[in-house]
Amino acid sequence: MKTILTNQYTALYQFLIAITSAVLGYNLYQEIVHPENSRLTLSIILVAFTYYAARKYGQKTERKI
Repeated sequence: MKTILTNQYTALYQFLIAITSAVLGYNLYQEIVHPENSRLTLSIILVAFTYYAARKYGQKTERKI
């Protein structure tokens, strides 16, 4: 008998982290090159949301037998 631990949010986290990284990187570039076009505050909010979601839902696993 094989027990498999899965987390149903794994793909969502990978997507959310990729989007957060891209948005934060772009806005950091804008802050350095064109400060008037930067949306750095929104990026920081997105990073905080990603951190909160990963902490709240990231540790739970389901057992499949």
